[in-house]
Amino acid sequence: MLSTESVQALVLLAAKARENAHAPYSGYRVGAAVVAEDERVFAGCNVENASCGLSLCAERAAIAAAVACGEKRLIAAVVVTDAEPPGTPCGACRQWLAEFGGDDMEIIAANLRGQTRRFTLKQLLPEAFQLDPERPRSR
Repeated sequence: MLSTESVQALVLLAAKARENAHAPYSGYRVGAAVVAEDERVFAGCNVENASCGLSLCAERAAIAAAVACGEKRLIAAVVVTDAEPPGTPCGACRQWLAEFGGDDMEIIAANLRGQTRRFTLKQLLPEAFQLDPERPRSR
């Protein structure tokens, strides 16, 4: 479980990434930060597209940045929105998180007013899709 200080630092990083979001269609700006097993942190923001279906969520952008740098195991994710209560990852992002994190991966949803909600990945996605259901997700 992340310390209060770590969560605060990650929320600030995700909020900063949120400022760069490209959300002209929905107006729903999101920033995210993921923490790798080696404690490196990767940020991302949502990037919308006129076709809507080709939009990229902040969480997936942060995960892609981590994978591009060689990371394959994530231990935590922070998502910052301006929603009340703080918004959680969408279903697609939950599945992406499951690909690189175990059931105990910590997910923190925060907003710009300082509210936070904490979950484990298993709480948000109890039956994640897996190619081999006999293989545990925790690596």
